[in-house]
Amino acid sequence: MLDDATRCLVEPLLTMIDTLNAKITELDDELDAFGRERYPATERLRQVPGVGPLTALAFVLTIEDPTRFHDTRDVGAYLGLVPRRDQSGNTDKQLPITKAGNVQLRCLLVNCAHYILGPFGPPSHLREAGQRIAARGGKSAKKRAVIATARKLAVTLLALWKSGADYEAQPSLTRAA
Repeated sequence: MLDDATRCLVEPLLTMIDTLNAKITELDDELDAFGRERYPATERLRQVPGVGPLTALAFVLTIEDPTRFHDTRDVGAYLGLVPRRDQSGNTDKQLPITKAGNVQLRCLLVNCAHYILGPFGPPSHLREAGQRIAARGGKSAKKRAVIATARKLAVTLLALWKSGADYEAQPSLTRAA
């Protein structure tokens, strides 16, 4: 449908895009195989919808030893997914998250949370918790919901890793009623 001049300009670009897509697919397969062979715990973490090979591998490599956290809820603070506090006298302000810990893993968990809360996210306890927070409304309800879901996802991943159990989505009890 294009004239000859335009086609001569566009064809090399389309060829380059096809080459890049093939290379990305090849690297994704290598990453997947690396995670399965060297770090079998990533297979268990990938049972959670929205968690792919990159997030699972980053989580395992960042945490290193799941027994270092006596309480699984401590992993949220370790990754900087908890709000900072400003307490002085009678005031107790809740500020943005601390952003302590590994930046890349925190970004990956937030991306997973966006998928979980997005239109294609499957029903699960993570999605419900985020939707409850977003439903409260307010100026930054969606942002708070995403961060809370990312924190809950980190806790869920650590609990799965420590327990060795399979993931169960735990869909809503209210929908069954």
